[in-house]
Amino acid sequence: MSNNLDIKPLVKLDNLKVHFKLKRTSWFSDPQVVHAVDGISLQINRGKTLGLVGESGCGKTTAGRAILGLVKSNSGEIYFEDKALTSISSEAMFPLRKRMQIIFQDPYSALNPRQTAGDIVADPLVVHNIGSQKERQERVDELFSMVGLQKNQQVLYPHQFSGGQRQRLCIARALALNPDFIVCDEPVSALDVAIQAQILNLLCKLQDDLNLTFLFISHDLAVIQHVCDEIAVMYLGAVVEKADRETLFNNPRHPYTKALLSAVLTSSSGEKAKRIRLEGDIPNPINKPSGCRFRTRCAHAKELCSQKEPILQEKSPGHWEACHFQT
Repeated sequence: MSNNLDIKPLVKLDNLKVHFKLKRTSWFSDPQVVHAVDGISLQINRGKTLGLVGESGCGKTTAGRAILGLVKSNSGEIYFEDKALTSISSEAMFPLRKRMQIIFQDPYSALNPRQTAGDIVADPLVVHNIGSQKERQERVDELFSMVGLQKNQQVLYPHQFSGGQRQRLCIARALALNPDFIVCDEPVSALDVAIQAQILNLLCKLQDDLNLTFLFISHDLAVIQHVCDEIAVMYLGAVVEKADRETLFNNPRHPYTKALLSAVLTSSSGEKAKRIRLEGDIPNPINKPSGCRFRTRCAHAKELCSQKEPILQEKSPGHWEACHFQT
C-alpha cells in the first residue's frame, strides 16, 4: 500500500449507471434491463488503492470496465483527473488509454497463445507506436526484470509458464506504457494461495516504486485487507458502505458488510467471529426489490425498508453507509 500523501482524486465516478438491455422474449414484450451498475459515486486518490468488494454479480467488474471505456455507461460521469471521459471522442480517448490499464482475472485466457512472452509485453508499445525496435526490446527487458521474470523466458509461449508467471506477464504488459491507473480485476483469484501472496506483494511493491493508483476488484476480503487503503462494498449494483480499511474492518456498519466480514474476521482473543449467514441468493438485477435492495436478505428489515431506498450517507467522518437504521 502506498504512503503517498497526495489526496487529489485521480479517478472519480459520479452517479455512474451501466444498464444492459436483453433480447426480447417475444414480439409483444418490452426488452428486459439488467441494472449492473446502478448509480455509484466513488473517488480514487492518486497513489492509493480502492478495493471494490462484493458477491459475484454485484457489478464490481462492470464498474471497473466502464472506467476504461470497455463497456458503455448509460448515465453519470467518469472523471480521469479533470477530464470527463463519457463525453470525449474516441480520438481524444486514445492517448488517455496509455495511462489506464487492466489486469484480468484469468491470466491464461488474457494472453495470446500464439505469441511469445516478449511479443505479448511489447504489444502495447507497438500499438501506440512508441520507440524503435531496439528501445522496445530494452523496455521489455526492463519489464521482465521488474516483475521477476528472466530475460531468456521472452521466447517462451504462455502455456510454458505457470499460473503465477502468466499473471506476472499480464502485469508486465499492463506496465509497458507507464500507466497512472490500473484496474486489477480479481488478479489472484485463479491462483494458488501461496502464489497469491507473491503476486499481491509484487503489486504493492510496484505501486510504491511507480506511484500507481489501483482499483482492486475482489470477492476475497482477506485479499482486500492486504492491499487496499479504502474499501467500497457493492450489493446488487450499488455501494452500500465505504470507508478506509481500518475503519471498515474494525467497525462495519451495514448488515451486508458485517455478514461478509464475519466469514473472515477473528476476535482480539484469536477466536473466530460468529458467522452471520445470509439467506437466499442475490435478487435478480433485472427486477431488484423495492426500497432497500438488501432487505430480502436482511435480518433487520422493517416496513420502511420496502418503501424507501436508503441513500449512501456519511454517518461518521469518512464512513459512508446506505441503511435506514443503526444495526
